[in-house]
Amino acid sequence: MKYKNEIEIADIFLEKSNRLSEEVSKIIIGQEEAVRLLIISIFCGGHSLLVGVPGLAKTLLINTLAKALNLDFSRIQFTPDLMPSDIIGSEVLDRDRNFKFIKGPIFSNVLLADEINRTPPKTQSALLESMQEYAVTIGGTQHKLNHPFFVLATQNPIEQEGTYPLPEAQLDRFMLMIKLDYPDYKTELEVTKNTTINSQIVVKNVIIKEEILGFQNLVRSVPVVDNVFEYAVSLVHKTRPGKPGSSTYANDYLEWGAGPRASQFLILGAKCYALMTGKYSPDIEDVKAVAVSVLRHRIVRNFKAEAAGISEIQIIQDLL
Repeated sequence: MKYKNEIEIADIFLEKSNRLSEEVSKIIIGQEEAVRLLIISIFCGGHSLLVGVPGLAKTLLINTLAKALNLDFSRIQFTPDLMPSDIIGSEVLDRDRNFKFIKGPIFSNVLLADEINRTPPKTQSALLESMQEYAVTIGGTQHKLNHPFFVLATQNPIEQEGTYPLPEAQLDRFMLMIKLDYPDYKTELEVTKNTTINSQIVVKNVIIKEEILGFQNLVRSVPVVDNVFEYAVSLVHKTRPGKPGSSTYANDYLEWGAGPRASQFLILGAKCYALMTGKYSPDIEDVKAVAVSVLRHRIVRNFKAEAAGISEIQIIQDLL
């Protein structure tokens, strides 16, 4: 009976995820893959980093998704003078001369970290505890964050003046790196027509907070056969140069490979991807479907790869 109920929940999940994608696509045109990956990140309880040139609707995508999910939403525009207290909050003296904690914008369900690489590492690191422990510590006291909680960050890959590259430790905490590319001619034509007229599209709430938490539990309860586990872990081991199980390609072109979080996120992502395509258990193809977004920010190319113009995607595709 329990299995039957899980099947029913999986069918509801498929319906709701399709409706969510359709609702977001009312505003975001031509970025179906980015929308799908962002939804996978949400239902896996992970954080995502959206990378793309200005004008590709990265901020609008996150804002629209938060509206469709009916979640508390906060936006922080990262700048060089931003301080950690501007994100997590700070303690102040009240009238009775007692310290009182004033919560920062991080105490929301969806935190949009806009242009996260424009602030120094000291401020970037203010997100580390929240992304892993879902809490922040101020004055020795730990404050729990709301559930669900997601950090959805954006980054501009072309403008590097006055920016601070994200540390590898923080990059590793993002489940997915989602690359947004220029739209094709037909899509850009449709976008231009829709955004230059006097009309307003209303985004409807599709899923409530309790359903999101339930779907996150559903994703974790999806059964996975051993050969899929073995494929995911073997794929991650292939990225580690000079280690047992590494591939020749990784030894030639990588300085560092992916850590254990990559294996975990490959399986979680494959589970969610399978559910979103109407399957009740993932196979190797589902692991491959999320592999690029899970691995691309967890591998570090060496000088030989950079000199030869070999990208992270080329390396991952060779490993697949």
